[in-house]
Amino acid sequence: MRGVPATSSQSFWQRRLHDWMYEGSEHHAGPEARQTHTDAWWKVMCLTGVDYFSTLAYQPGIAFTAAGTLSPIATMVLVLLTLFGALPMYNRVAEMSPYGQGSILMLENLFPRWKGKVVVLCLLGFAATSFVITITLSAADAAAHLIENPLAPSSLHHPVAVTVLLLLVLGAIFLKGFRDAITVAVVLVAVYLTLNVVVIINGLEAIAEHPETLATWKASLFQQHGHPLMMGAMALLVFPKLALGLSGFETGVAVMPLVRGDRADTEDAPAGRIRNTKKLLATAALIMSVMLIGSSVVTAVLIPPEAFQTGGPADGRALAYLAHERFGAVFGTVYDVSTIAILWFAGASALAGLLNLVPRYLPQYGMAPEWARANRPLVIIITGINILVTLVFRADVEAQGGAYATGVLVLMSSAALAVAISAWRRVVGWMPFFTIAAVFFYTTITNMVERPEGIKIASLFILAIVISSLVSRTLRSTELRVHGIVLDPTATAFIEEADRTESIRIIANRPDDGSIREYEDKVREARNSHHLSMDDSVLFLEVRPGDASQFTDVLKVEGTQVGPYRVLRCQSPAIPNAIAALLLHIRDWTGHLPHVYFGWTEGNPITYVLKFLAFGEGDTAPVTREVLRKSEPNPLRRPRVHVG
Repeated sequence: MRGVPATSSQSFWQRRLHDWMYEGSEHHAGPEARQTHTDAWWKVMCLTGVDYFSTLAYQPGIAFTAAGTLSPIATMVLVLLTLFGALPMYNRVAEMSPYGQGSILMLENLFPRWKGKVVVLCLLGFAATSFVITITLSAADAAAHLIENPLAPSSLHHPVAVTVLLLLVLGAIFLKGFRDAITVAVVLVAVYLTLNVVVIINGLEAIAEHPETLATWKASLFQQHGHPLMMGAMALLVFPKLALGLSGFETGVAVMPLVRGDRADTEDAPAGRIRNTKKLLATAALIMSVMLIGSSVVTAVLIPPEAFQTGGPADGRALAYLAHERFGAVFGTVYDVSTIAILWFAGASALAGLLNLVPRYLPQYGMAPEWARANRPLVIIITGINILVTLVFRADVEAQGGAYATGVLVLMSSAALAVAISAWRRVVGWMPFFTIAAVFFYTTITNMVERPEGIKIASLFILAIVISSLVSRTLRSTELRVHGIVLDPTATAFIEEADRTESIRIIANRPDDGSIREYEDKVREARNSHHLSMDDSVLFLEVRPGDASQFTDVLKVEGTQVGPYRVLRCQSPAIPNAIAALLLHIRDWTGHLPHVYFGWTEGNPITYVLKFLAFGEGDTAPVTREVLRKSEPNPLRRPRVHVG
């Protein structure tokens, strides 16, 4: 038998690789596109929970370092904000953006045209900061826990290399698919929460058996702060340092497209998905609130203060310290392994959030290639960015903490502002939401003042997204940019009538007063410039500029009779692209090449290029011809463009 030619085999494997890489990209056709896989809400809660619940690994230590013996009271303030601030706020966010866009979509709708796009790009920069740093910081923390374990071999004492390896494994799981990521998350969360419940209950039992420990803690608390009112005031001042305990809400909304709704759900009204997401948010918040209070009490009462010092045995691992002290090395090592695993996988919910946000915005705005709608190419790119960030920060957890907190808090503050404005516009219950927004803004500003490196890092992410988006938008500006054409009956009749003549001739006209005299003058000019005979039947085409910040749109064409003249009218964010799209549509429909006639535009061509990029209009004739050239490679099949 003769073998398959090498080129044929290579082509087969290239096609298989292409199909695998871009599998599911057709499901991202718009901002309300469906994910290829959904699951039960409690399973998706575990996916977002690997980030949210994993903060138990370091949150009690952060709380004690920030507030000392006051940490249980400061944690109580955080829990109250969680249950009565963040939870009702994000329930409203889930209602208003059921496809995971969160506050980004809500604020975009508040600002028209390019203002909205700029807001989106800035918020995407903060989201990228939050999610990317979540991934890299969690992996670095997991590597640190692994290296610090007494049973770890010395060959693993290379934090950067271990962190990069963990990031590669995480990316590989997402290349395989969301289903596998959710399955891993369910197992990790179940084991980790169980171990923490065991440690916390054992700690509470120890406090009950030795009430003198509680009395000692209480005496120290009153000695340091005196009156309960002073304790409350100090707790309010220090609780912003504990705000990482709120990180699960933004990712909880970001993974909404993975939540399975009801069979009766529609694209416009996914009531089941919204209801189940609210269950996800409430359950996660309740679990975390109980765990935060319990962990802060047992660690503050049972662990000596000096153990929390930098380099101490409880530094950044308070519950792990109790697991080793109270249960021995075997249980302590099991706890360490569980902590390492969930910290490593904590980036999964952040990665899922990025895979939801990027395809729903940047390609739609023309600010990323169309292939960015597919998951697997994005996983590869994001994993590369994660590795670069890890190398830059040398896998240092502390160095990344400020950027992580800044990204999370800015997104939560923007969500609070969007919900407050929405409630104010409806004149229903707006005051509580403005109060919540004020608290989040206070928390965000306090964090930025204390850790200014966070806003600096976030600014770099924003700058990178803005520059890459503008470059992509420029490179894609001569695409067809129309994903559908709808003709009304009158426009259809005009084109059918023109098709019965020798050629379909269309005069591109910039709309003026719409009088008969306007069209008479335009016909006379066209006949003189293009040598059209009196017997040549013509159509007029008028494209009014729409929202130039939009990249693609459905072109809706209306036919209008103005005296003896037949006029096709439409609106588009890019005038040359709309003309080219309509010409190609007429060609495919009638089987004849249409001719379009322009007049030269007076002015500096560079100015017109910039005007086209910003406002969708400029020197229309050459841009229309270029769009046609890129859309139709065969010159013999291109509609004819005449300029005179």
